[in-house]
Amino acid sequence: MAPAAGLSAGRRFLHGRIRTGLIRSRNSLVPAIQMTICAVAAYAFAEYVLGHSGPLFAATSSLIALGFSREPRLRRVVEVGLGCTIGIAVGDLLLHWLGSGIWQAAVVLLFSILLARFLDSGTIFTTQLGLQSLLVVLLPAPAGGPFTRSIDAVVGGLCALLVTILMPKDPRREPRRDVQKLLHELAEVLRECAGALANSDSTQAWHALIRGRNCQPLVDAMRQSLRASGEVATLAPAYRRHREELDRLKQSLDFIDLALRNSRVFARRLTSAINHAALSDEATDSIAEVLQETAAAIDELSLGLAESHDGVRRAHLRTARRDLSEIALRLHPKLLEVQRLEGETVVMLFRPLMVDLLEATGMDADEARDVLPAL
Repeated sequence: MAPAAGLSAGRRFLHGRIRTGLIRSRNSLVPAIQMTICAVAAYAFAEYVLGHSGPLFAATSSLIALGFSREPRLRRVVEVGLGCTIGIAVGDLLLHWLGSGIWQAAVVLLFSILLARFLDSGTIFTTQLGLQSLLVVLLPAPAGGPFTRSIDAVVGGLCALLVTILMPKDPRREPRRDVQKLLHELAEVLRECAGALANSDSTQAWHALIRGRNCQPLVDAMRQSLRASGEVATLAPAYRRHREELDRLKQSLDFIDLALRNSRVFARRLTSAINHAALSDEATDSIAEVLQETAAAIDELSLGLAESHDGVRRAHLRTARRDLSEIALRLHPKLLEVQRLEGETVVMLFRPLMVDLLEATGMDADEARDVLPAL
């Protein structure tokens, strides 16, 4: 039985890997075509127009500048071009002073990496500067001088920039996908908190806190995708009309980030309240119901922020705003039948989270605060 079960598990694993790989390849088809066209075009331009012999750096720099990274393409283009230029200059100078050899190459590489980290925090910039300076020391200069490689790198970067402008992807796609992931996690944090209350399980509330803490990489990833999307919307004429929507997504992200931070504070306090039995059965049921309803409203908010059709998006946001407003009207310790001070603290910590969510729907800050019942 054991070998058969192991074989079955292996087949499922292999099937899952193949399916995931096919989906990833299918989603990467258009970027792969863009990268291929760009690399070949950059190589051909450097060889046939500029007369460079074997301009590999034109092709490689264009591939690096386009890539599949979330880093903004304009930044990668600048990092590739500057990294190549400065790296060649540093390698040339140190080669003139130290001569060529293995230990000289080690000195040049160490100095170049440290210099790159001093100048900029970009990974690509550091890699390019170190690689170029090392190649200058180890390889003979090409025909036309050492800076021929730098020109090739600039050609590749400019080709990548041209492809970005002429064949851009929809700049809203990644931010929409990211905001859905982010709001799904926030909704699940609140659902776990509701489950912790229903089960009087402080460990489950602690797990909700950990889940909330793990959302920070998602926030950082969305900020990166918004920067990259902003570049595309600025450079590509076809997508300039979407800059306003991207700005709204950026504003919503700021409020969602605050809501996530407040959810972590709330979950931590909820853990203590459960441990100290600070909530009556009536208060527990009321707060758990509020948390479940808030999670459902967050799902509606997610649909609105990720929707492509303007009319449908506005409808979802109106629904989310209405649902959140109705929940906010109940956020008073007496209305939720909370009696002890520690239980009141739980309610008080949930109020700013609700304000953040209302602002994420587009509501004004003063209006969002006014929805809450007076204390």
